[in-house]
Amino acid sequence: MLFQQIASNKRKTLLVMIVFLLLVALIGASLGYVFWDSTSAGLILALILGTFYSLSMFAQSTEVVMRMNNAVEIKEEQQYPELWHIIEDMTLVAKVPLPRVFIIEDPSPNAFATGRDPQHAAVAVTRGLLNRLNREELEGVIAHEVSHIRNYDIRLQTIALALVSVVSALVNIGMNSFWWGGGRRRDNDNSGANVLALILSVVVLILGPLAATLAQMALSRNREYLADASGVELTRNPQGLINALKKISVSEPMKKVDPSSASLYIASPFKSNSWAHLFDTHPPIEDRIARLEKM
Repeated sequence: MLFQQIASNKRKTLLVMIVFLLLVALIGASLGYVFWDSTSAGLILALILGTFYSLSMFAQSTEVVMRMNNAVEIKEEQQYPELWHIIEDMTLVAKVPLPRVFIIEDPSPNAFATGRDPQHAAVAVTRGLLNRLNREELEGVIAHEVSHIRNYDIRLQTIALALVSVVSALVNIGMNSFWWGGGRRRDNDNSGANVLALILSVVVLILGPLAATLAQMALSRNREYLADASGVELTRNPQGLINALKKISVSEPMKKVDPSSASLYIASPFKSNSWAHLFDTHPPIEDRIARLEKM
Protein backbone atom coordinates (compact mmCIF):
# COMPACT_ATOMS: atom_id res chain seq x y z
CA MET A 1 0.00 0.00 0.00
CA LEU A 2 2.76 2.45 0.94
CA PHE A 3 4.91 1.99 -2.14
CA GLN A 4 1.87 1.83 -4.43
CA GLN A 5 0.73 5.22 -3.13
CA ILE A 6 4.20 6.71 -3.56
CA ALA A 7 4.39 5.44 -7.17
CA SER A 8 0.87 6.69 -7.93
CA ASN A 9 1.58 10.15 -6.52
CA LYS A 10 4.81 10.44 -8.51
CA ARG A 11 2.94 9.70 -11.74
CA LYS A 12 0.26 12.27 -10.91
CA THR A 13 2.90 14.88 -10.07
CA LEU A 14 4.66 14.31 -13.39
CA LEU A 15 1.35 14.75 -15.20
CA VAL A 16 0.55 18.01 -13.36
CA MET A 17 4.04 19.36 -14.08
CA ILE A 18 3.70 18.58 -17.79
CA VAL A 19 0.32 20.36 -17.87
CA PHE A 20 1.92 23.31 -16.05
CA LEU A 21 4.71 23.62 -18.62
CA LEU A 22 2.26 23.27 -21.51
CA LEU A 23 0.13 26.02 -19.96
CA VAL A 24 3.08 28.41 -19.84
CA ALA A 25 3.91 27.58 -23.47
CA LEU A 26 0.26 28.08 -24.50
CA ILE A 27 0.07 31.47 -22.81
CA GLY A 28 3.33 32.54 -24.42
CA ALA A 29 2.13 31.39 -27.85
CA SER A 30 -1.21 33.18 -27.36
CA LEU A 31 0.56 36.39 -26.39
CA GLY A 32 2.71 36.25 -29.51
CA TYR A 33 -0.26 35.44 -31.74
CA VAL A 34 -2.46 38.25 -30.43
CA PHE A 35 0.07 41.08 -30.19
CA TRP A 36 2.98 40.27 -32.50
CA ASP A 37 1.43 38.01 -35.11
CA SER A 38 3.99 35.33 -34.18
CA THR A 39 3.47 32.37 -31.86
CA SER A 40 7.20 31.60 -31.95
CA ALA A 41 8.01 35.06 -30.57
CA GLY A 42 5.68 34.42 -27.63
CA LEU A 43 7.21 30.99 -27.01
CA ILE A 44 10.71 32.46 -27.03
CA LEU A 45 9.64 35.16 -24.57
CA ALA A 46 8.09 32.53 -22.29
CA LEU A 47 11.33 30.52 -22.43
CA ILE A 48 13.47 33.55 -21.59
CA LEU A 49 11.25 34.63 -18.69
CA GLY A 50 10.99 31.06 -17.42
CA THR A 51 14.76 30.71 -17.38
CA PHE A 52 15.23 34.08 -15.67
CA TYR A 53 12.66 33.47 -12.93
CA SER A 54 13.84 29.90 -12.32
CA LEU A 55 17.47 30.95 -11.93
CA SER A 56 16.45 33.81 -9.63
CA MET A 57 14.38 31.53 -7.42
CA PHE A 58 17.06 28.85 -7.33
CA ALA A 59 19.67 31.39 -6.23
CA GLN A 60 17.75 32.84 -3.28
CA SER A 61 14.62 30.78 -2.60
CA THR A 62 15.47 29.89 1.01
CA GLU A 63 16.35 33.42 2.10
CA VAL A 64 13.31 34.91 0.36
CA VAL A 65 10.83 32.41 1.80
CA MET A 66 12.23 32.59 5.33
CA ARG A 67 12.19 36.38 5.26
CA MET A 68 8.58 36.40 4.08
CA ASN A 69 7.61 34.19 7.02
CA ASN A 70 9.71 36.02 9.67
CA ALA A 71 11.72 32.88 10.41
CA VAL A 72 14.86 33.01 12.55
CA GLU A 73 17.67 30.55 11.93
CA ILE A 74 18.84 28.21 14.70
CA LYS A 75 22.56 27.57 14.32
CA GLU A 76 23.38 25.60 17.47
CA GLU A 77 22.06 22.29 18.76
CA GLN A 78 21.88 23.63 22.32
CA GLN A 79 19.16 26.13 21.42
CA TYR A 80 16.54 23.46 20.64
CA PRO A 81 18.17 20.07 21.31
CA GLU A 82 15.08 17.86 20.89
CA LEU A 83 14.12 19.43 17.55
CA TRP A 84 17.71 19.32 16.36
CA HIS A 85 18.10 15.63 17.26
CA ILE A 86 14.83 14.66 15.58
CA ILE A 87 15.88 16.42 12.38
CA GLU A 88 19.27 14.70 12.57
CA ASP A 89 17.61 11.30 13.01
CA MET A 90 15.17 11.76 10.13
CA THR A 91 17.80 13.06 7.72
CA LEU A 92 20.06 10.15 8.65
CA VAL A 93 17.32 7.65 7.82
CA ALA A 94 16.45 9.54 4.62
CA LYS A 95 20.13 9.78 3.66
CA VAL A 96 20.05 13.52 2.98
CA PRO A 97 22.26 16.32 4.40
CA LEU A 98 21.20 18.11 7.55
CA PRO A 99 19.11 21.13 6.48
CA ARG A 100 19.23 24.59 8.00
CA VAL A 101 16.76 24.95 10.87
CA PHE A 102 14.45 27.93 11.46
CA ILE A 103 11.89 28.90 14.11
CA ILE A 104 8.79 30.99 13.42
CA GLU A 105 7.37 32.82 16.43
CA ASP A 106 3.72 31.88 15.99
CA PRO A 107 1.48 29.98 18.45
CA SER A 108 -0.23 27.97 15.69
CA PRO A 109 1.40 24.56 15.04
CA ASN A 110 2.81 24.28 11.52
CA ALA A 111 6.01 23.62 9.55
CA PHE A 112 7.46 23.65 6.05
CA ALA A 113 10.59 22.81 4.06
CA THR A 114 12.12 24.84 1.24
CA GLY A 115 15.26 25.13 -0.87
CA ARG A 116 16.43 24.16 -4.33
CA ASP A 117 17.81 20.69 -3.51
CA PRO A 118 18.75 18.50 -0.50
CA GLN A 119 22.17 20.16 -0.31
CA HIS A 120 20.58 23.62 0.06
CA ALA A 121 17.44 22.82 2.05
CA ALA A 122 15.88 24.32 5.16
CA VAL A 123 13.15 23.32 7.60
CA ALA A 124 11.06 25.82 9.56
CA VAL A 125 8.74 25.02 12.46
CA THR A 126 6.51 27.31 14.48
CA ARG A 127 6.72 27.86 18.22
CA GLY A 128 3.25 26.37 18.47
CA LEU A 129 4.42 23.12 16.90
CA LEU A 130 7.14 22.73 19.54
CA ASN A 131 4.77 23.60 22.39
CA ARG A 132 1.78 21.45 21.41
CA LEU A 133 3.23 18.27 19.92
CA ASN A 134 4.89 15.43 21.78
CA ARG A 135 8.04 13.76 20.45
CA GLU A 136 6.21 11.08 18.45
CA GLU A 137 4.04 13.69 16.74
CA LEU A 138 6.98 16.00 16.12
CA GLU A 139 8.87 13.10 14.50
CA GLY A 140 5.91 12.55 12.17
CA VAL A 141 5.90 16.20 11.08
CA ILE A 142 9.68 16.38 10.62
CA ALA A 143 9.64 13.10 8.65
CA HIS A 144 7.02 14.66 6.38
CA GLU A 145 9.19 17.74 5.79
CA VAL A 146 12.37 15.73 5.30
CA SER A 147 10.45 13.66 2.74
CA HIS A 148 9.74 16.87 0.83
CA ILE A 149 13.50 17.39 0.74
CA ARG A 150 14.37 13.80 -0.20
CA ASN A 151 11.70 13.66 -2.92
CA TYR A 152 12.86 16.99 -4.39
CA ASP A 153 9.41 18.46 -3.73
CA ILE A 154 11.16 21.64 -2.65
CA ARG A 155 12.62 21.98 -6.14
CA LEU A 156 9.25 21.33 -7.76
CA GLN A 157 7.62 24.00 -5.60
CA THR A 158 10.38 26.45 -6.48
CA ILE A 159 9.87 25.76 -10.19
CA ALA A 160 6.09 26.03 -9.80
CA LEU A 161 6.43 29.41 -8.09
CA ALA A 162 8.72 30.57 -10.90
CA LEU A 163 6.24 29.40 -13.55
CA VAL A 164 3.37 31.21 -11.83
CA SER A 165 5.53 34.34 -11.89
CA VAL A 166 6.19 33.78 -15.61
CA VAL A 167 2.47 33.51 -16.31
CA SER A 168 1.83 36.72 -14.39
CA ALA A 169 4.61 38.52 -16.25
CA LEU A 170 3.36 37.33 -19.66
CA VAL A 171 -0.19 38.43 -18.92
CA ASN A 172 1.04 41.81 -17.65
CA ILE A 173 2.99 42.28 -20.88
CA GLY A 174 -0.16 41.45 -22.83
CA MET A 175 -2.29 43.87 -20.85
CA ASN A 176 0.28 46.65 -21.22
CA SER A 177 0.49 46.00 -24.97
CA PHE A 178 -3.29 46.22 -25.18
CA TRP A 179 -3.55 49.51 -23.30
CA TRP A 180 -0.71 51.08 -25.24
CA GLY A 181 -2.35 50.29 -28.54
CA GLY A 182 -0.46 47.16 -29.46
CA GLY A 183 -2.20 44.28 -31.14
CA ARG A 184 -2.28 41.80 -33.92
CA ARG A 185 -2.59 43.21 -37.41
CA ARG A 186 -3.78 41.11 -40.33
CA ASP A 187 -5.91 43.37 -42.45
CA ASN A 188 -6.10 40.85 -45.31
CA ASP A 189 -6.80 37.81 -43.19
CA ASN A 190 -10.23 37.94 -41.61
CA SER A 191 -11.26 34.33 -42.16
CA GLY A 192 -13.44 32.62 -39.57
CA ALA A 193 -10.62 30.33 -38.48
CA ASN A 194 -8.30 33.23 -37.73
CA VAL A 195 -10.97 35.19 -35.89
CA LEU A 196 -11.72 32.11 -33.78
CA ALA A 197 -8.01 31.57 -33.07
CA LEU A 198 -7.70 35.22 -32.01
CA ILE A 199 -10.67 34.94 -29.66
CA LEU A 200 -9.33 31.71 -28.11
CA SER A 201 -5.90 33.30 -27.62
CA VAL A 202 -7.43 36.25 -25.78
CA VAL A 203 -9.42 33.84 -23.58
CA VAL A 204 -6.20 31.97 -22.77
CA LEU A 205 -4.53 35.22 -21.72
CA ILE A 206 -7.48 36.17 -19.51
CA LEU A 207 -7.88 32.76 -17.84
CA GLY A 208 -4.17 31.90 -17.81
CA PRO A 209 -3.39 33.17 -14.29
CA LEU A 210 -6.35 31.27 -12.82
CA ALA A 211 -5.31 28.07 -14.60
CA ALA A 212 -1.71 28.48 -13.41
CA THR A 213 -2.85 28.96 -9.82
CA LEU A 214 -5.03 25.84 -10.03
CA ALA A 215 -2.11 23.86 -11.46
CA GLN A 216 0.14 25.03 -8.63
CA MET A 217 -2.48 24.02 -6.08
CA ALA A 218 -2.95 20.62 -7.70
CA LEU A 219 0.80 20.07 -7.58
CA SER A 220 0.92 21.11 -3.93
CA ARG A 221 -1.97 18.84 -2.92
CA ASN A 222 -0.47 15.84 -4.67
CA ARG A 223 2.96 16.35 -3.10
CA GLU A 224 1.40 16.49 0.37
CA TYR A 225 -0.02 13.00 -0.11
CA LEU A 226 3.38 11.79 -1.28
CA ALA A 227 5.20 13.40 1.66
CA ASP A 228 2.74 11.80 4.09
CA ALA A 229 3.43 8.36 2.62
CA SER A 230 7.18 8.93 2.45
CA GLY A 231 7.24 10.24 6.01
CA VAL A 232 5.66 7.01 7.23
CA GLU A 233 8.35 5.15 5.31
CA LEU A 234 10.95 6.96 7.43
CA THR A 235 9.31 6.59 10.85
CA ARG A 236 7.41 3.29 10.29
CA ASN A 237 4.80 4.88 12.55
CA PRO A 238 1.79 6.52 10.85
CA GLN A 239 0.13 7.26 14.19
CA GLY A 240 2.57 10.03 15.04
CA LEU A 241 1.70 12.01 11.90
CA ILE A 242 -2.00 11.18 12.26
CA ASN A 243 -2.10 12.65 15.77
CA ALA A 244 -0.08 15.68 14.67
CA LEU A 245 -2.47 16.40 11.79
CA LYS A 246 -5.45 16.12 14.13
CA LYS A 247 -3.95 18.73 16.46
CA ILE A 248 -3.00 21.02 13.58
CA SER A 249 -6.49 20.76 12.06
CA VAL A 250 -8.20 22.19 15.14
CA SER A 251 -5.67 24.95 15.77
CA GLU A 252 -6.10 28.65 15.09
CA PRO A 253 -4.76 30.15 11.83
CA MET A 254 -1.28 31.61 11.77
CA LYS A 255 -1.03 35.36 12.33
CA LYS A 256 1.47 36.46 9.69
CA VAL A 257 1.89 34.33 6.58
CA ASP A 258 2.70 35.45 3.08
CA PRO A 259 -0.01 33.94 0.82
CA SER A 260 2.52 32.98 -1.87
CA SER A 261 4.26 30.61 0.56
CA ALA A 262 1.11 29.08 2.07
CA SER A 263 1.37 25.96 -0.10
CA LEU A 264 4.73 25.11 1.48
CA TYR A 265 3.30 24.41 4.94
CA ILE A 266 2.33 20.91 6.09
CA ALA A 267 -1.25 22.19 6.48
CA SER A 268 -2.89 25.39 5.33
CA PRO A 269 -1.94 28.25 7.67
CA PHE A 270 -5.29 29.87 6.90
CA LYS A 271 -8.84 28.90 7.73
CA SER A 272 -10.68 28.18 4.50
CA ASN A 273 -14.03 29.89 4.07
CA SER A 274 -14.53 28.45 0.61
CA TRP A 275 -17.65 26.52 -0.30
CA ALA A 276 -15.43 23.92 -1.97
CA HIS A 277 -11.85 22.67 -1.88
CA LEU A 278 -11.12 23.85 -5.43
CA PHE A 279 -8.85 26.68 -4.32
CA ASP A 280 -7.28 24.95 -1.29
CA THR A 281 -3.50 24.65 -1.34
CA HIS A 282 -3.72 21.39 0.62
CA PRO A 283 -5.85 18.26 0.45
CA PRO A 284 -8.43 17.92 3.25
CA ILE A 285 -6.75 16.71 6.43
CA GLU A 286 -9.55 14.16 6.85
CA ASP A 287 -8.54 12.55 3.55
CA ARG A 288 -4.87 12.54 4.51
CA ILE A 289 -5.63 10.91 7.85
CA ALA A 290 -7.84 8.30 6.15
CA ARG A 291 -4.99 7.36 3.82
CA LEU A 292 -2.50 7.18 6.68
CA GLU A 293 -4.82 4.92 8.69
CA LYS A 294 -4.75 2.39 5.84
CA MET A 295 -0.96 2.07 5.96
